[in-house]
Amino acid sequence: MKHTILIVPGLGDSGETHWQNYWLQHFETAQKVVQKDWDNPLLKDWLESLNSSIESAEGEIIIVAHSLACSLISHWSKENKIDKIVGALLVAPADVDSPAHTPEQTRNFSPIPLLKLDFPTVVITSSNDPYISVERAEFLAEKWGSTFINIGEKGHLNSESKLEYWPEGQEILQSLLEFIERNQ
Repeated sequence: MKHTILIVPGLGDSGETHWQNYWLQHFETAQKVVQKDWDNPLLKDWLESLNSSIESAEGEIIIVAHSLACSLISHWSKENKIDKIVGALLVAPADVDSPAHTPEQTRNFSPIPLLKLDFPTVVITSSNDPYISVERAEFLAEKWGSTFINIGEKGHLNSESKLEYWPEGQEILQSLLEFIERNQ
């Protein structure tokens, strides 16, 4: 794979059994954005870490964001335009605008920017994600100009979902890469 796969975990980082960590091992071009404080996220700090990782990555970048990191990508994209990012998987976005769905420490990521992203994206959700409703995930996908995929009852698509290497997610990533190749 010629692209850098930039893994962007959400609140609390991605634990050892999270599919993002499996992907870090599986894809030789995968790199991870590391945050200063995983448990008390500050948007400004997280944006700085993301920007630093993007600047240091070589070649074209495919972002693979999970949960709170999906909002991070929308905030970053609002302020930055860079041709280096050619696509993104936005997996299990957390609804930081809803106190009923997300913890208080994520509120500084609200409001979620509702602007079309400058690169092809796929929003992936589950029908029983406790951090967002299917309708809200579909709304975000529409606003961001993303393809929307509901993969059924798989929770928050995190360690508890027991996805390991998550073949279905890899197939979606491959489809996104093929779309990018056809349209460059």
